[in-house]
Amino acid sequence: MAAAKFSIKTTSSFFLVLCLSTILFFTLSCFSSDPDPLQDFCVADLKSTTTVVNGFPCKPVSQVTSNDFFYSGLMNGSSTANPLGIGISPADVNNFPGVNTLGLAAARVDFAAGGYIPLHSHPRASEIIYIISGEIHIGFVSTTNVFYSKVLKSGELSIIPRGLVHSVSNAGQGKAVMIATFNSQQPGFAQIPSNLFASNPTIPNEILAKNFQVDVNVIAIIKSKFGNLIN
Repeated sequence: MAAAKFSIKTTSSFFLVLCLSTILFFTLSCFSSDPDPLQDFCVADLKSTTTVVNGFPCKPVSQVTSNDFFYSGLMNGSSTANPLGIGISPADVNNFPGVNTLGLAAARVDFAAGGYIPLHSHPRASEIIYIISGEIHIGFVSTTNVFYSKVLKSGELSIIPRGLVHSVSNAGQGKAVMIATFNSQQPGFAQIPSNLFASNPTIPNEILAKNFQVDVNVIAIIKSKFGNLIN
């Protein structure tokens, strides 16, 4: 009996997340930052050698199948066995060709205890985050240097305005899972620490030292910490 109740509860939670994600997808598409499509769909031809500008070339309609519009890549989490303690499972045009030209993308993020996504921004999209399980601290900084943040629990939502620097970290004692949706098929991911301290070619230590008002030796020490992190 207990197992049956657990199964019903788990199934109900899954369909709740599925329905909410569908609603968010259609809501975000109304405010898409990508160009409006001029056809019903344009399933991405990822093998095309044509220059890519604002989307991939379309696969011939005769080659489009139902499978192009369905994706199961978010059902299972990715490994969190890395220095950041996170596993990211993307659903963007690169692995879900059906979203090409539709101005949508999504990702599942799994957090180990203590896991975090480094400070970053998405230059081409706003983001809605839905908490599946656990407790996650989310915060973003406005262009007037105001930090807006809150610890969210299962079932709660957060919005991150386009292009603003934000942080996401596991605030609980156990694992956590969230779904992020974007109003761009390629929202971009500018990871601030790596941009500053692990760029190629590297930003001169003297420039960083002046900006952070520290000695150049401090910058050198910080740069030495980035060899093993996810870029």
